[in-house]
Amino acid sequence: MIANAARLCLIPALLLMLAACSSSSTLLKLPTSKGPPPVDPNLYPTDYKKEILDTMKNTLEVNTNVRDAYISAPVLTQVGTSQRYTACVRSNSRDIEGSYIGPKDRIGYFYGGHLNQLVPATGEQCANAAYQPFPELEHLCQAKECK
Repeated sequence: MIANAARLCLIPALLLMLAACSSSSTLLKLPTSKGPPPVDPNLYPTDYKKEILDTMKNTLEVNTNVRDAYISAPVLTQVGTSQRYTACVRSNSRDIEGSYIGPKDRIGYFYGGHLNQLVPATGEQCANAAYQPFPELEHLCQAKECK
């Protein structure tokens, strides 16, 4: 009789253990977080030239007939306490009166593989940049093509 009572107690215990195992395996298949996955801030900016061109087109005082345009490939640079991809751009653009203002350096900061900002560079920020010709910027807006 005691053996029968023990068996009766074991059966529900075994069923509970099996139910717990099956429900925990189901829970493991569910996503662990809600929302999009986090962005890697240091993805290499593969389309950096196009993004810089689009930004320059919208920010230059006069975006026609840019001269002496150069760009550096993105490199990881220490920015504050983090590292980010940066690229330097040098060009000679015109002011609102149509006069060339001389070469100016700009630095582009990238986050998650995309241009985050393009700002005037200080002397040391682009001092060691490995510039290459950037004819796409020189041909961006010729004559009266875009303004």
